[in-house]
Amino acid sequence: MSLSQAQKKAFRSIGHHLNPVVTVSENGVSENLLAELSRALNDHELIKVKLAITERDDRVAMLNELVADSNAELVQTIGKMALLYRRNPKVNPKLSNITRFENHHGRH
Repeated sequence: MSLSQAQKKAFRSIGHHLNPVVTVSENGVSENLLAELSRALNDHELIKVKLAITERDDRVAMLNELVADSNAELVQTIGKMALLYRRNPKVNPKLSNITRFENHHGRH
């Protein structure tokens, strides 16, 4: 599931207005963290994740592990924030950030 550049651009526009719903700390990846990440991706499809880890290399490694474990697509990283996407064919349109903001594209 590879995203096109146009899709990534649209998702970045939507993601700009999102708050992080999952925070990863120095403790690393746990079963509870993966369960919460999976729940958030199922509900919202597009989520922002905060990586509260000081070392850049550790953040990259942790993010790669999260993406692999959750079968998500990495849309963007800026500093300690990452934008992840995983399509859900049975998503609730009232919860999905994609559906709720599909016509937004950066306009207020």
